[in-house]
Amino acid sequence: MNGGRHWEALARKFLVSQGLRFVEANFARRFGEIDLIMQDGTTLIFVEVKYRSSERFGSSLEQVTPGKIRKIKLAAQAYLQSREPEVEAVRFDVVGISPEGTGYKFNWVKGAFQ
Repeated sequence: MNGGRHWEALARKFLVSQGLRFVEANFARRFGEIDLIMQDGTTLIFVEVKYRSSERFGSSLEQVTPGKIRKIKLAAQAYLQSREPEVEAVRFDVVGISPEGTGYKFNWVKGAFQ
């Protein structure tokens, strides 16, 4: 596994362990990509995964810029139009991953942006 895909796989495993159901990974359109699509009951969750080896230059969550949010929302819209999933709600989450001891720390922000 290379770079981003490795962290996305770790985040996916973490989210499944928290009770979410995996739907799809790396849904991409020319204008944006969604790292993970998960489901919690009737809520579809679009997840951005960020890894930071150090918080020295800001947290992983601070790396989700307004431009990135716009691209994620456009990709989410395309996903919803192409799949027409039966969901009652949509949520945008961010999972930040950083090293901690011999493992990793997960910072899961539910509803990180609207």
